[in-house]
Amino acid sequence: METIKKQNIQTLDLSSPIWERVFTIAPLVVIGTIEGSKYDLAPKHMVTPMGFGNYFGFVCTPRHSTYQNIKQTGNFTVSFPKPEQVVHTSLSATPRSQCISKSDDILDSLSVVKATTMDVPMIAGAYFYLECELFKIIDGFDDFSMITGVIKAAHVDKDYLRVSEYDERDQLRRNPLLAYIAQGRFAHISETFNFPFPKDFKN
Repeated sequence: METIKKQNIQTLDLSSPIWERVFTIAPLVVIGTIEGSKYDLAPKHMVTPMGFGNYFGFVCTPRHSTYQNIKQTGNFTVSFPKPEQVVHTSLSATPRSQCISKSDDILDSLSVVKATTMDVPMIAGAYFYLECELFKIIDGFDDFSMITGVIKAAHVDKDYLRVSEYDERDQLRRNPLLAYIAQGRFAHISETFNFPFPKDFKN
């Protein structure tokens, strides 16, 4: 096996984070939590199912209220916004100010709904919702942590529900997905193709 050819390849300096030097694609979600007697919403893109069971995880940091809120209450929600909600998603990152709390800011700016199994907010009009109970927090990724939860309830917009009778390509063309292009860009995904799995491939 040959070593990677460096004709058109640049080796990155690991003394600084590499993730701002390349484009990567990820889901964009809004995490909802309770903060004292108020609510908090925060956009996240380092998110993933934890295996094929009903577990979900995302990267956060103890410096953020989201981390501390979940550690204290043990609950959080996940909203998957539609592409036309990208501005709403951005507004959920509104920083606190001395004059008004973030909770007041986002509740005045965004349409929110309450989860069915917990008193935690979600973004109204999203296409997919998860209501999660804290499973475990894994600290130690420098200043960051992986927060994982057990999914207690899940809800999906019927237009986004996978049904065998539907043509998936046409369904996604009519109901595109919102993706985050790290760092700082987004995309509407509406054109998709069947993945060329090998014959008899199984997960």
